[in-house]
Amino acid sequence: MHVGAVRAEPSSPEPLVERARKGCRDAFADLYGQYVDLIYRYVHARVGAHPLAEDLTSETFARALRRIGDFTWQGRDFGAWLVTIARNLVADHYKSGRYRWELVTDEPPETPLDGPENAVLDALANQTLFQAVRRLGPDQRLCVSLRFLQGMSVAETAEAMGKNAGAVKALQHRAVRTLARTLPHDPRAS
Repeated sequence: MHVGAVRAEPSSPEPLVERARKGCRDAFADLYGQYVDLIYRYVHARVGAHPLAEDLTSETFARALRRIGDFTWQGRDFGAWLVTIARNLVADHYKSGRYRWELVTDEPPETPLDGPENAVLDALANQTLFQAVRRLGPDQRLCVSLRFLQGMSVAETAEAMGKNAGAVKALQHRAVRTLARTLPHDPRAS
């Protein structure tokens, strides 16, 4: 996998998709080059482990290659189609139960724990935040995930969601307002 490579500004994917649908492997390779970083970041934000993220990213493109003939534009961007495949693979991974046996050790915690009290407060805050995010609508939930968990730009998020930048900004604004209203006060801020 060529994750982290410098890529050229993405051009419109339509001609490449059409060529790939007709069996052109070079066109699919170009699509891979345009979207691999986006898909890797999406998967890594959900699984947290570099090797697993690479595996699921590779499987995303393998499935896309097998199903490229089934892809239809229906108002969706090609990147959004790839994100859907990746999202399903991540969900399948967690449903399989296999993930419970994996221990992620390649990334140390960003900050050391100050003590058991902070660890409990952090766990409760994270649980509360994730519950609040789960209650958002699917578009708002995906927007928040792409923008804040994966650090994507508005343009990258719009591309992944098959929406324009204005729609992504509106989704983000509404989601953040909803979260601000529903989340309780953080006791550590006192």
